[in-house]
Amino acid sequence: MNGETPSYALRLVEAFLFASSEPVTEAAIADRLHDGTNVASLMAELAGQYAERGINLRRVGEKWAFHTAPDLATHLKIETQVGRKPSRAAVETLAIIAYHQPVTRTEVEEIRGVAASRGTFDVLLEARWIRPVGRRRTPGRPTTWGTTSEFLEHFGLDGLSDLPGIDELKASGMLDARPAGLITENSRLFELPDDGPSSDDDTGISPPLEDDNS
Repeated sequence: MNGETPSYALRLVEAFLFASSEPVTEAAIADRLHDGTNVASLMAELAGQYAERGINLRRVGEKWAFHTAPDLATHLKIETQVGRKPSRAAVETLAIIAYHQPVTRTEVEEIRGVAASRGTFDVLLEARWIRPVGRRRTPGRPTTWGTTSEFLEHFGLDGLSDLPGIDELKASGMLDARPAGLITENSRLFELPDDGPSSDDDTGISPPLEDDNS
């Protein structure tokens, strides 16, 4: 748009974010502004205006969205019934993908030491926490997997660099003496359910995916 004043641009971005049902990228925001607008600076200014309010503007991954201020979240909790709680196998698989991405199904199995059922990946796909990100240039061209912006938003992360490292996990007591390759199975960031030895018997889930040879 032409003839935008700084205050008008801020109001426009604010309205756009409020009207969006999902977090939006800076590129999408730039499409609604005058050419040459410094979107990063604009977003930083708007985030500053909301810093001390009940709703904060936060960047999650590569997208922006309004969120309830962290110190108020406990007062606004609403109990809802979820369709299905992820199994221990699904949580372990998600953790491995988060730390080792891009990673193939076979590599996940090697790290966990358990064959991954298609159902485990179905649960994570249904939650929109993982997605296919490419294929290995190896025989069979297996699919590689990575996490999504929804994963970052659900776990309150600005980016993958915010995942706790080995030293942090050891210092907090979240990492035991198992091999470092299994680090992701021990991180309480993913709140592993205490349901005994893990397995991939995820019955009663959505139809299996097409085999990707990974």
